[in-house]
Amino acid sequence: MEDARYVHLRPSEPPPSLDSTYPYRAVLVVEQAVSDEWRSLVCDMLVGTGCRYMLAWGRDCEIWHDSVDSANLARFDFQEFPDDELVMTTWHSDETLAEVFWFAEHGALHPDVDIDKTVIVHISAEPRATELTEAFNNAQASVS
Repeated sequence: MEDARYVHLRPSEPPPSLDSTYPYRAVLVVEQAVSDEWRSLVCDMLVGTGCRYMLAWGRDCEIWHDSVDSANLARFDFQEFPDDELVMTTWHSDETLAEVFWFAEHGALHPDVDIDKTVIVHISAEPRATELTEAFNNAQASVS
């Protein structure tokens, strides 16, 4: 198991590019409300940088789920696209963050792409890199 990469995004600030050239899974930890426009920018960034499995947890996680689906479809002009370009999406409104972190590594499998990288995308006013990375690592060590 490799440590997850942590990326902090402040709502309303332009999202950075993740500079990913590999497929990865993203665990969105959403702690703040965001505008529809900003959410769309983040979702476009995710699907454009190699995210092939997105797990949304926290505030409005169902909306994030739908937005990533829409961004992936729009990327291909709502036409057919290769199976390995599909972004699998799940939302986790009734689970603890520890359960989502565990599932990210043990259950979030793509049918056509091997994914061995995880990025924690933390959407909040203030970063919590150490806390969330440690929580991710602890969840991997636990047996669910």
